[in-house]
Amino acid sequence: MRKIIYWVHTSVDGFVDGPNGEFDWTELGPELADYAHEVHDGVDTFLYGRVVWEMMSGYWPTADKESDHPHDQEFAPIWRETPKIVFSRTLRGPLDWNTTVINSDVAESVAALKSGTGKDLLLNGGSGMAATLADLGLVDEIQVIVHPVILGGGKRLLPIARTALELTGTRTFDNRSVLLSYTLG
Repeated sequence: MRKIIYWVHTSVDGFVDGPNGEFDWTELGPELADYAHEVHDGVDTFLYGRVVWEMMSGYWPTADKESDHPHDQEFAPIWRETPKIVFSRTLRGPLDWNTTVINSDVAESVAALKSGTGKDLLLNGGSGMAATLADLGLVDEIQVIVHPVILGGGKRLLPIARTALELTGTRTFDNRSVLLSYTLG
């Protein structure tokens, strides 16, 4: 069975974006970029909620033409080619860049994805969608990248009820950020 991996960047104080929705505080050094590519090699579908989809689709389609950052150069083509699923009550498909929209029956749709064939599924950012899937018991692994910044407000990392997690690994990248890997217990 395929796993859903929730991949998320957070501040030390547990926010995935700033008080005004800003996401300009993450820093992808060479080690973290290499790890991100390892993660992407193990998945074949990206999952998004609407808000994160809008952010990603506003940048990644042309990032390799607009940025000289090595990660952007390598990841933009991967992003364009990888199948994407957006969960939204308001968006209607089809969308560009190999994207499907699911408007209802989230639990049934995700359960079908997980029982299908292929590599794992990567849920990027988006604490709301992650909370929905975690509450449904559909998130298998959480990979939290903690960045050395305090935001003082914004959206919480994972707004769900008390849930036991099992630490499965830690790793430091570029002497800046720390990966905390968990399974839901």
